[in-house]
Amino acid sequence: MSWNRIVIAVVLSTSFLTSVLHAKKVLSINEDELIVRALLYEEYQSYENSYHVYKKLFDATEKKVYLFKEASASLMARKYINQSIGRLKVWDEKHPNEIDVKRLLIPLYLTKRDTKNAKIEAEFLLEQSQEPKDLDLAANSFLYAGEFKRALDLLSKVYEAVPRESVLLRMVEIMDEFTGERKKAIQLLESHRRINIASNSVYIRLLFLYQKEKDIDGILETYKVMYDINPSEEILGKIVDAYVHKRDIDGAIGFLEKVKGHKELLYQLYKSKKDFKKALSLIDILYNEDKNAKWIAEKAVLIFEKSENKNDKKMIADVLSHFEKAIALGNDDSIYLNYYGYTLIDKEVDIKKGMQVIQDALVQQPDNTYYLDSLAWGYYKKGDCTKAYELMKRVVDEEGLVEQEIIDHWRAIKQCK
Repeated sequence: MSWNRIVIAVVLSTSFLTSVLHAKKVLSINEDELIVRALLYEEYQSYENSYHVYKKLFDATEKKVYLFKEASASLMARKYINQSIGRLKVWDEKHPNEIDVKRLLIPLYLTKRDTKNAKIEAEFLLEQSQEPKDLDLAANSFLYAGEFKRALDLLSKVYEAVPRESVLLRMVEIMDEFTGERKKAIQLLESHRRINIASNSVYIRLLFLYQKEKDIDGILETYKVMYDINPSEEILGKIVDAYVHKRDIDGAIGFLEKVKGHKELLYQLYKSKKDFKKALSLIDILYNEDKNAKWIAEKAVLIFEKSENKNDKKMIADVLSHFEKAIALGNDDSIYLNYYGYTLIDKEVDIKKGMQVIQDALVQQPDNTYYLDSLAWGYYKKGDCTKAYELMKRVVDEEGLVEQEIIDHWRAIKQCK
């Protein structure tokens, strides 16, 4: 917690080291050794042991530096809290103007969930100091007590004086969870990240709040800023997902064209928009990059889809030659086999061969209704209406009569039977 850091800063300040050096002048050799031992315990974060050593040192010298170190060790160990509070209160009665006592009593009280006394000490502290570190410390008391507006007011003053990200994130959490000021919290985060170099925590919190607000534009813009800072594939995917969620494929395409690279993703978006001209312009580039035969098969698909005349024999021959080349180079993906086989069947180029190619696709996915539809169409083209009907009925039972091609095939096959 922030008050731990404040305490550590106080007790490990140069004033402490100066006090130790002064105290050593009046200590015996044995006590000198205790000082070294206490410091070593602190070094290894053995705070319970350092607590006992500092307690001995204070009892022997009555130097406040050891009392404060004793209380700090108690706080870090989360033990002997009541004892430390009692000893600090005795000191406070003798030295009522010691502000450092308040700085230690507040976190000690909060550690034992005594918000009533923590608030009392916080009020005393605020009377004596308006330093940001003291406003921050006092805010904890009101926050733990559920006085969120008061805590937020104090933290706002701290942030105005020292615009630290840690303070801002605490404010944002209070505004989101307790004071109903989520939109204002977003504004603060946006202002902070525009003015300062913000950590990833700020952007994560922004995304979280925009998500709560169901603000897809805010999410998208945040991811775009994050991508500018750290252009990772993960963030790029989130940006594209956000565009797709908005059903703004043109926006996704525009973004990918701007950042360049990511050609395969851009290709898929061109294809989804049926912008076959742009998709074709990427095919050869993609193939030259990885020599994957699937791009040759993809080119066959694009050539067919781009054509206005689906019965153009020259175009069909070009399509089939690309599929054959892709298969010869080792591509046996069932999607392309189905497309190739169906083209052979539907255009009556080689129905028997087309059906065999579809059978090869069904070996990979035996229950794929699209492949079964293609095979049924092959039987229909061959005049085997009974087998065509059996297969097509299975397709209709599973898919229903929604897609136009299934409707057309079902109507033709029923008439044939």
